[in-house]
Amino acid sequence: MYFSKVMSGCVDLRGPRAGAPPASYDPLPPIWTHPDPQSVTRAGPGPLNRASTRTAAAKKELMMWESLREALDEEMERDPTVCLMGEDVGHYGGSYKVSYGLHKKYGDMRLLDTPICENGFMGMGVGAAMTGLRPIVEGMNMGFLLLAFNQISNNCGMLHYTSGGQFKVPMVIRGPGGVGRQLGAEHSQRLESYFQSIPGVQLVAVSTAKNAKALLKAAIRSDNPIIFFEHVLLYNVKGEVEGPEYTQCLERAEIVREGTDVSIFCYSRMRYVVMQAVKQLEKEGYNPEVVDLISLKPFDMQTISRSVKKTRRAIIVEECMKTGGIGASLSAVIHESLFNDLDHEVVRLSSQDVPTAYAYELEAATIVQPEKVVAAVHRVVGAPAGVAYA
Repeated sequence: MYFSKVMSGCVDLRGPRAGAPPASYDPLPPIWTHPDPQSVTRAGPGPLNRASTRTAAAKKELMMWESLREALDEEMERDPTVCLMGEDVGHYGGSYKVSYGLHKKYGDMRLLDTPICENGFMGMGVGAAMTGLRPIVEGMNMGFLLLAFNQISNNCGMLHYTSGGQFKVPMVIRGPGGVGRQLGAEHSQRLESYFQSIPGVQLVAVSTAKNAKALLKAAIRSDNPIIFFEHVLLYNVKGEVEGPEYTQCLERAEIVREGTDVSIFCYSRMRYVVMQAVKQLEKEGYNPEVVDLISLKPFDMQTISRSVKKTRRAIIVEECMKTGGIGASLSAVIHESLFNDLDHEVVRLSSQDVPTAYAYELEAATIVQPEKVVAAVHRVVGAPAGVAYA
């Protein structure tokens, strides 16, 4: 099963392609660096019983895939109703190793390898959630979940309402998505725009090792269906993570950088693109505020409103398509509710409305780059005092 996905371009174990530009990290971690599953002891019900290096108070640095794996492990150990299902999540450990080694600890029934039938195992996950379990359904690539759109839309999001509150659907739908490195159009989907119109589901996009672990734990504990977006190029981003009991609010945005000149709203990988642009903007004398949305539905309007009222300017940076994207929805909300607080119209920087090319140069041209963010700030804010642009 896994090798059919490799051949289709989902995962490339060969390393960087000849002639490809250098990269700061590889989207797939080397398989020989995985932690030993036996180093995590089983405690049974109640508090976690872990080695001294895994105490709740101790912070440590992990890659994002490791922090997600740790969140899964801790929540499965904490709650016996939590289970994971999807293609190659069990014996193989997931296409990006997020469930590596957990099958040995929890067995076939809690890490269920499924056939390549997304609509089928998504429906199984919905049914499991209705009957009292807390399933996590992994899409090997988020683009494959288009095959499960019927279950996500008509059942996952609506059953609590259509059953008159008799059923709840506490499930998490997660997996890698976004534009990777020359993965081609079908494996470079950004599905947040597809799912945002479904009533009854929440959308969460993670961006760091810390918020990935904390938000996944919160999503698993939530009684609402959560679609959890992980970017394929962020799995090897390193960062400090918190202990087993730390969670984050699923509906809260994060202020990445305080500023006064303009509010730049972004999420997922675009957080890093924006911060690259900020380095140049700081040299030019600008003071932008950067907000990581995290919650794509619902928006954290308290944080968004506070930022816009402070800077009076807004730029939205997304990897999603411009037509019907997250930026379109957020722009509409800002214009409708904060129009009198704006000194400039909201500017959206989005991917081109074209299929993502395989060629590196064309692929890069379809998505937002740091220089586009810099140019947008020049346009919205104007030149800093004492500086004139031609």
